[in-house]
Amino acid sequence: MDKHFFGLTDTGKSRDNNEDSFIVKPLTSDQLILAAVIDGVGGYHGGEVAAGIATEQISMQFSDRPADPISQMIMAFRNTNEVIIAKKQTETDLSEMACVATMVIADIEHNQFYYAHVGDTRLYLLRDGSLIKISKDHSFVGFLEDSGRLDEAAAMQHPKRNEINKAIGFSDQIAADESYIETGQSPFLPGDLLLLCSDGLTDMVNRQDITTLLLQGDTLAKKAGNLIALANENGGRDNITVVLLQNNKAPQKVMPTRPDFTQQPQAAAGAENNEAIPTPESPAPAIHATPKRNYWFTALVILCLILLGTTVFLYLQNPHTTDTVSTLNPSPKQKVRNSQEQLLQDAFDHALWDTLVLSDSIFKSPVLISDTLSLRKDTLYVIAKGIVLQADSGYKGAAITMRAQSRLLKLDSLQFKGFATAIAISDQALLLKNVTFTNCLIPVQNSIHFPDRKPVNAALMKIDPLKGNTPKTADSKNGAE
Repeated sequence: MDKHFFGLTDTGKSRDNNEDSFIVKPLTSDQLILAAVIDGVGGYHGGEVAAGIATEQISMQFSDRPADPISQMIMAFRNTNEVIIAKKQTETDLSEMACVATMVIADIEHNQFYYAHVGDTRLYLLRDGSLIKISKDHSFVGFLEDSGRLDEAAAMQHPKRNEINKAIGFSDQIAADESYIETGQSPFLPGDLLLLCSDGLTDMVNRQDITTLLLQGDTLAKKAGNLIALANENGGRDNITVVLLQNNKAPQKVMPTRPDFTQQPQAAAGAENNEAIPTPESPAPAIHATPKRNYWFTALVILCLILLGTTVFLYLQNPHTTDTVSTLNPSPKQKVRNSQEQLLQDAFDHALWDTLVLSDSIFKSPVLISDTLSLRKDTLYVIAKGIVLQADSGYKGAAITMRAQSRLLKLDSLQFKGFATAIAISDQALLLKNVTFTNCLIPVQNSIHFPDRKPVNAALMKIDPLKGNTPKTADSKNGAE
C-alpha cells in the first residue's frame, strides 16, 4: 500500500470480536483516496454485520471518480441505512444493530478533502504540528465536550461517553433530515495529515498524546501502530481502528521578485487620478558603466579556494571526526528494541523543534533499554518529567549517545538506573537538570579528542554541579520550564 495512506484495526484487550471496519484505497489514481472508519453497534454479532454492510455499500458507491463527492457520500450512508433496516426486519437477532461511520474523499491533486460523518467516530486534521478535530460527536457527552462545557479528561471518563444519538440503521430519519449527516469540505494542503479513528482510540488516548505520536515515526504504518499500541497499554477497552491519509506533495516555494518602482507605479498613479502621464521630450542616453564587481568576484573565488584547501588539510590531519559515537564504550550487538524503547528513539529522531517533552502517559516508566538511544539533532532539550531509563538484563552499552553532528543535549528530570555507562559524548556539550543516576558505573563519559602529533595545552578539570538550580530559577527554552 502506498506510503501516504494506511489503515489498521485491532480487537483491543477487552473484546473477543472486532466490530470495527475500515476502507482506504485509491480510486482513479493514488491522488484520489477513499477512506472510511466504521464502528458497528448492537450486540456481539449485530455490530459486525452492520459494519460489514456499511463497508460493502460504501465500496459499491465509489468505484470511480465521483462527480459530486458529498452527494455520493450521503447516498452511500442512506443506502447503508436502508439495507441495515431491511435486514433487521427479517432477522430478529439483529434487531438492535446499527453503525457509526466517518468517510473521506481526499483529492490530493486539487488539495481538497470532503467528508461525511454520523456518530462518534472521528476525523482529525494535523497541520503544522497542531491537531484539529473536524467532525462533531453525535452524542450528549460529545456535545458537552465540543461546546466547552466538559474538558477532554472528564469526557473520556464520563459513564455515558458511548451513548450516541445518531447512527446509520437507527431509523428512516437519515433519509428525511438533511442535517442528520454531517458533511463538509476543506483544504488539504501539502504536508497535511488526516486521521480517521473509532472511539476505541479516543476513549483511551488524549489529543495531546495522539498529536505526539503522529509527529513521530517515519511511516504512516509506524504512526498507526504506535497509536493502537498506546490505546492497548492504556486499557484497550474497545476495538481500535486508525486510518491515516497524507498529502505527500512537496509544499510550493514562492520565489520573490524585485518590483519595478520606475514605470508601473507612475502609470498606476496617473490612471487613478485620470491624469495624462507626460512623456519625456528627450530621454537620457543609457550609460553603460564598466562593471566593477568582476574584481570582487575573482577575489571571492580565490578566497573560497583557499578556504577549501585549508578545510581539506585540517580534515586529513584529524581523521577521527567521523559519524561515530564514543569509542570508549562500543555498544554490544544490536538487539530488537521493545515498543517503548523504539518509541523513544522515534521521539529523538522526529522532534520538530529543539525541545522534546516526554509524556508520562505515553512512556511507561521505567523504559527498558536494550540498545543505545542515539541523538542525531544538532540541539535537543529533553524534558522527561521523572521518566526512568533502566538497563535491560545483560545490557552493557550506553543508554544515550550523541552522534558527531550533535552539538548540545540538555536533559531535564530524567533518571538512569543500572547502566555501565549512562551517557556517552565526544567533544560535545551536555547540560543536566534534576537528572538522577542510580547504580550507574559511569554516569557521564566524555571521549575527548586531540590532534595527532600536535602539542596540546589543556586543563581537564573536575566538574562541579551547578548550585541554585531550582525550578524557580532554572532557565527555560521555548517556553518550557
